[in-house]
Amino acid sequence: MGRRSAPRSAAVAGLANELAALPGLSRTSLKERWRDLYGTPPPANLGRGLLLGGIAYRLQEQVFGGLDSTTRRRLAQAARDLAAGREPVAPREWIKPGTRLLREWQGVMHEVIVLESSVRYRGELWPSLSAVAREITGARWSGPRFFGLRPRGNGR
Repeated sequence: MGRRSAPRSAAVAGLANELAALPGLSRTSLKERWRDLYGTPPPANLGRGLLLGGIAYRLQEQVFGGLDSTTRRRLAQAARDLAAGREPVAPREWIKPGTRLLREWQGVMHEVIVLESSVRYRGELWPSLSAVAREITGARWSGPRFFGLRPRGNGR
């Protein structure tokens, strides 16, 4: 289910009432509600807490919309990785504008401010963290690695 426009207040109020009533339902009623929402019985050994959480999630999903396509793709890839015995790879995290990065290099503290499409270092705009890392070290460095945003070595 994709994202939807803002839900009407009546739908949100109905959702709030239904969520508030869930903890008072018997296990049998919860299983029936799960079956109504998912079209299949819940897993046999699913504890009450997960049963409640799964039902609450589906109810909210119906009112507010589900996961976006990027998140669904990432979850599917993680499931394939796990099924193949591989460790799922975390998605690359992007740094939000306004983030301040600090790195000490040869006894000097260097500060970079991340902007929308560049970075500010010593009052000047630079095209990338890598350009700043080269300026600081005099060598070709990965900027994200230099500023500690990626592990050293072959790790992701």
